[in-house]
Amino acid sequence: MSGLTISDAAATQINYLKKKDKNASLFLRITVDGGGCSGFQYDIKLDDTPQEKDVSFIHQGATVVADEISLGFIDGSEVDYIEDLTASQFVITNPNASSKCGCGNSFSI
Repeated sequence: MSGLTISDAAATQINYLKKKDKNASLFLRITVDGGGCSGFQYDIKLDDTPQEKDVSFIHQGATVVADEISLGFIDGSEVDYIEDLTASQFVITNPNASSKCGCGNSFSI
């Protein structure tokens, strides 16, 4: 298992949100659920309560966690943060995905 890579942009955004919310325990949680138009979908949210089966990844003081089952689907992925004219969001570049939907939030293996 190689884990997750956190881009500098994602780390900067997570650290900004920690400071904005005045919550040093805040981290980004990634879960993979069944569903979506391609079979699996990402659930990306801020959290501050670690779970027993979480696996943590830290870059520049920012933490991203995934449970062991979800990590099996996203192992080797990069977590990034992008801002453009239409949206600003965390995105996952997943080398395990054989296809993904147009919005990028759903994928198949």
